[in-house]
Amino acid sequence: MKLYETLTTQLKKENNYVSDNGELKKWVVADKARNYDAELLALLLDNEDLKKTFFKDVNGTMVFLLEKFLLFIEQKNYLNDSYTAYRNKIGLTIGGRFLNQHNEVELVWPYKDCILEGGQTKEDQKRPEIFFNQTLAQDEITQLLDPKVLTNAKLYGKDGVHTVSTFTRDAELNEKRGLPKDTITDNLVIKGNNLLALHSLKKEFAGKVKLIYIDPPYNTGNDSFGYNDSFNHSTWLTFMKNRLEVAKTLLKDDGVIFVQCDDNEQAYLKVLMDDVFKKENFISIVALKMSTISGVKTAHREKAILKEKEHGILYKGKNDIHITPEYISDSEWDEEFQYVLLGKDTGKYSVRKLKDVLEEQKISFDVKSKDFQNCVKEHSDIIWRRAFIRGEMKEKSLSKPNEVLTKDIDNERTFYWGGRQMFFLSEKYHEYYDNKGKQYGPSILLGDMWSDINTARIFNEGGIDFRNAKKPEQLLSRITRMFTSSNDIVLDFFGGSGTTAAVAHKMNRQYITSEQIDSQMEMIKTRLQNVINGDQSGISKSVGWNPKNPSLEDSANGRYSRNNFVYLELKKHNQTFIERIESAQDTETLLQIWEQMKEKSFLAYNIDIKTQEANMEQFKQLELAQQKDVLCELLDKNQLYVNVSDMNDERFETTDDERAVTEAFYK
Repeated sequence: MKLYETLTTQLKKENNYVSDNGELKKWVVADKARNYDAELLALLLDNEDLKKTFFKDVNGTMVFLLEKFLLFIEQKNYLNDSYTAYRNKIGLTIGGRFLNQHNEVELVWPYKDCILEGGQTKEDQKRPEIFFNQTLAQDEITQLLDPKVLTNAKLYGKDGVHTVSTFTRDAELNEKRGLPKDTITDNLVIKGNNLLALHSLKKEFAGKVKLIYIDPPYNTGNDSFGYNDSFNHSTWLTFMKNRLEVAKTLLKDDGVIFVQCDDNEQAYLKVLMDDVFKKENFISIVALKMSTISGVKTAHREKAILKEKEHGILYKGKNDIHITPEYISDSEWDEEFQYVLLGKDTGKYSVRKLKDVLEEQKISFDVKSKDFQNCVKEHSDIIWRRAFIRGEMKEKSLSKPNEVLTKDIDNERTFYWGGRQMFFLSEKYHEYYDNKGKQYGPSILLGDMWSDINTARIFNEGGIDFRNAKKPEQLLSRITRMFTSSNDIVLDFFGGSGTTAAVAHKMNRQYITSEQIDSQMEMIKTRLQNVINGDQSGISKSVGWNPKNPSLEDSANGRYSRNNFVYLELKKHNQTFIERIESAQDTETLLQIWEQMKEKSFLAYNIDIKTQEANMEQFKQLELAQQKDVLCELLDKNQLYVNVSDMNDERFETTDDERAVTEAFYK
């Protein structure tokens, strides 16, 4: 009992561990212990009895005996009750802790504690993957996730494409947006594996990105998530967890991540994001109408509920965020607007019926006629409907039913009549965006149901033809308006057809996008070059996109700061062997490449060189195409890129230009 009393007395010195009725919050203490909270450890070390019991001296360093401490406080009344100790050990464990030691809900799946690179470079490519266990393969993971050497750096601008070795770091712009003065301000398009690209971005952009939008593969079995693995569902969750965890490090504290998905993985993704971004940072799940029910879809109407929607899952960093309210058109006339307040400018108020006033003006009460619409728009500040109220003003207004009463609230005059407050039509007028661009008129505040965006006929937006899940520019512009301001950084590491980058470019946001599938990267570059040249599709007219605008010119460095982008590639190593294999014209050349592969390449983890050498005569008997396939299969696809730490290793043949651009990027 002495140790129990000692521990209780010591812990109660910290108010956060004590409930309102004076009881110790054991669950709070346990949670702090599991996170090795410095404040808790200091309290325990401050008492000699607790220090001797719950710490071990290892060569002068006090090591906290976490499991012993948890076992002690989780017994009933801190007593060594054998039944309680046994009960605590019943059931499944997660991370070495029993389920009843957790305060949260856990999503558990095979390979959750692994890193999956995911190195697809072609849409039709199927490949087995290596799962690097975070405990057993720390060296491999460190090598995999180290920053990569950059190559083939080019500036795409209004006057063409040029080789570059430097980056713009606009101190004045960075100061305005509250970022370190030496932050890169170029738009960046990165070719390569997105997990490795994200880890390469960490040093420069950690905590600086205001909006992350991604449209990852939905794991439907028919999309680009084509990995040969019997744990396909688990593989997808591991794939996403690895990327979301590093994406979180790039997000500003007041930033937002918006992940689009469909029903296939939505529920699991929500729980996964609760784990990565924390449940308290959840904002909303937006329902997105992404298709219409027509044509061949209706053939299944008697067997299934036909799909129209997708989901946008939103989380914030860790601070409060600012959302710019978005409005949508409210074209239906609200028949509750039946009254007109006269004398608003003179203070001699009177109330008339709207219909009577229109008749006097010889305007028909036809809500679709131009005369009616022009009239109500011009006089929207005096046309009103009744709004329900309670309290003092209701009673006063009811006592004088034929008199207009007023009250000034926050320097704004409010009006009352017949026991109701006046809600003026002008309060429904806002700026909003539709398929025609920016409008002004009657509108309603947008909630979490986005059904107004046109997803039809967007195949050629941006001057590229892409019919596989292309997202409309209007959707990305809405997300960008709501969660960012001019010059904020927007990141999309599933570049796809380049919609996010194109929209950010037109809306004067700095963007970073990455893509590893060859055909889609070519599409992104083409689309952005079209934007630079004045593309007028998508949102261009609504945002006034004009690349000839003089304000875009940055005379300090000769660039157009918002009308270019820097293209980069992660430097490959094994990929160079693949390209040489594919271009070889005969077996003799392939045998020479094999000799170089043994010396300089990374071979697949399960390849035995001696066995391969013993079978070379059989190899020579194969057709040339088969020989190429065999050599490509021998290469480790998870070791395609060169680490910055290996930049000066002669085996990787890093050029002076590659060193220059890599050193400029990482400073």
